[in-house]
Amino acid sequence: MITSPAFKGKRFAVLGLARSGAAAAEALLASGAEVIGWDRQPHAREPFEGRCRLIDPLELDLTGFAGVVVSPGVPLNTHPIGPHVWQYGLPVIGDIELFARARGSLPPHRVVGITGTNGKSTTTALVHHILQSAGVPSVMGGNIGEPILAQEPLPEGGVYVLELSSFQIDLTFSLDCDVAALTNITPDHLDRYADFAAYAAAKERLFQMQQGGTAIICDEDEPTRAIADRLVAAGRGMVRVKTGDLAAAGLAEGRSPSLAGPHNAQNAAVAVAICRHLGLTDAAIAQGLATYAGLPHRMERVCEAGGVTYINDSKATNAASAAPALAAFPPDPAVNGGAPRIHWIVGGLPKEDGLGACADHLGNVAAAYTVGEAGPMFAELLEGRVRVERCELISEAVRRAEAAARPGEVVLLSPACASYDQFRDYEKRGHHFRQMIGAITGCETSAPAGGGEERP
Repeated sequence: MITSPAFKGKRFAVLGLARSGAAAAEALLASGAEVIGWDRQPHAREPFEGRCRLIDPLELDLTGFAGVVVSPGVPLNTHPIGPHVWQYGLPVIGDIELFARARGSLPPHRVVGITGTNGKSTTTALVHHILQSAGVPSVMGGNIGEPILAQEPLPEGGVYVLELSSFQIDLTFSLDCDVAALTNITPDHLDRYADFAAYAAAKERLFQMQQGGTAIICDEDEPTRAIADRLVAAGRGMVRVKTGDLAAAGLAEGRSPSLAGPHNAQNAAVAVAICRHLGLTDAAIAQGLATYAGLPHRMERVCEAGGVTYINDSKATNAASAAPALAAFPPDPAVNGGAPRIHWIVGGLPKEDGLGACADHLGNVAAAYTVGEAGPMFAELLEGRVRVERCELISEAVRRAEAAARPGEVVLLSPACASYDQFRDYEKRGHHFRQMIGAITGCETSAPAGGGEERP
């Protein structure tokens, strides 16, 4: 794990002892800090019994504390922990801020921070894969994989590649990234922010924390262009990226099937810009692009059976992230006379009303299978535009789609909704879809390595 003498003898409270919170508590204890921990779940508190005091920080006088560490899932706009901590003049921080404070104790290294509404997980995993393929020591963490503090420090010259949600950035104040990158910004998570402008401002703070370094921004939407323009006006070192840069560099051909679709072309273009800035050659980058296996639940090719391809895109928890998946499979003149070929499983817990950008790609959809709490809404929106099957459960949708799909067509789970109506998180939803495909088709449906958390 990553530890630091900077924490020795200091007192921290940690609220939430699952995943990143548990890693933060372990790192602080190993660094010689005094830790007061708390989690509502007894099983999460159990590993810390007898090792630290277990008290809800809302019940504590926090005078003399160095800070309170919370999970990114804690809504600071409504949870009482914020006002309670701030009255003592203390920061509410996350595990990424602890990592930032520990950097001075690590061997010389570089940090890449990647944010955006959509695509940040794939971009992070792709950068990490390209670096590994090129023999550069690296780890990925933050909003993906293992918590960064739980991982072993890199040797000199290593690169920490961090996926950073807006919630994590809200809890971070001193992360000076050598490279900070932004994929895109579209409306999301407005239950946590006063408005869209506040959400975009949270993303922009990643660049405001940089003391130098380089900003890499895909400026293909108005909010990202505005951020890029402000950085230029401030005299910051910045690289503007376009999706078309991938083809212009001769890197579009030969990329892995896991990078299909226009959204993945954008992700790859950002990853290429990052890796070039880190000193990699285009030849090394091309090798990484060709061998990238993808992440579970993000345009994951589960299997092909009877000529039908099954795609698990459970991570598409809003319309903006589902639309590129629909765009990735246009009609093919060689398949069923160029008829629409996507059997789209859509629905869950809605984050928004309407189809959003998905409406632009309905010409690619042979049939829609609506599920979950949002199922009736999607059925009403889609009826008359595509064939609709009202299913409620993903298991029923998979059965109907498998029966209807013809060779050359695609069964696509890209729900455009959160999972919480029927599943604990998008990973459980995707795993259920994968299991159903295996049970019906007899395919081997094991997941690729990697993963993340359902955060913005």
